[in-house]
Amino acid sequence: MITIDSHQHFWKYDPVKHDWIGDDMAVIRRDFLPEHLEPVLQENDVQGCVAVQADQTTEETDFLTGLSKKHDFIKGVVGWVDLQSPAVEEVLEAYSTEPVLKGFRHILQGEKQRDLCLQPSFLKGISLLEKYNFSYDILILQDQLRYIPELVSRFPNQRFVIDHLAKPGIKAGEISEWKKDMERVAQYENVHCKISGMVTEADLQNWKIEDFISYLDAVINAFSTKRVMYGSDWPVCLAAANYSEVLHIVKSWAGSLTIHEQELFFGKNAIAFYHL
Repeated sequence: MITIDSHQHFWKYDPVKHDWIGDDMAVIRRDFLPEHLEPVLQENDVQGCVAVQADQTTEETDFLTGLSKKHDFIKGVVGWVDLQSPAVEEVLEAYSTEPVLKGFRHILQGEKQRDLCLQPSFLKGISLLEKYNFSYDILILQDQLRYIPELVSRFPNQRFVIDHLAKPGIKAGEISEWKKDMERVAQYENVHCKISGMVTEADLQNWKIEDFISYLDAVINAFSTKRVMYGSDWPVCLAAANYSEVLHIVKSWAGSLTIHEQELFFGKNAIAFYHL
């Protein structure tokens, strides 16, 4: 049994709001809501999930927390706030009364300023998260990994998790620089890593399990089994694989772990990190 899927999304499809969904991912240009995910989780023996923002508005945060009140398999929400706003503390304080809201994320991967996470206004927002017991999901591309050690070292008591292995170049088989950068980040014990989002970084139509093994091994060696967690990245993953196929990749690889390590990876680490 999988206790927690630490990373998935819901949306009512809007071609403007979701313009990041390119033609190669046209299959996910539709609504994805709890009623679509719940039977999939049940079929794959997954008990619950963490819903993560896909749109950078507080309306998105409220949308996800609202869904969680109607569907108890949604165990936590990672929303969005404007961390650079002068009024961010007021917003965080208001959201701190929402028990299902566990943390926040900004789509740093899409920012023109690649080191936005190190700018004073952004750091000010991050500095307030610990006070209200919120975690922070780091969504970046591989080229931004170089900035993360400075970010996480500034806030040693803040819980951080890297989404999607920082999106290495799996399709091209690029691993050397990414691996070095991930090892540097992993030295900071307040940082975890989601093993998620891999299939969409590979060849969407022609990936094979072997494509992912070296990346999975590198993450485990860097972070240990105590700081990694399983995430499907549903429905984004559907551009390359169905839920069962995504799960099969990590189950095949995790077969060499002890039962205790598998329990950590498939749920207990996410439960502890997000305070589920």
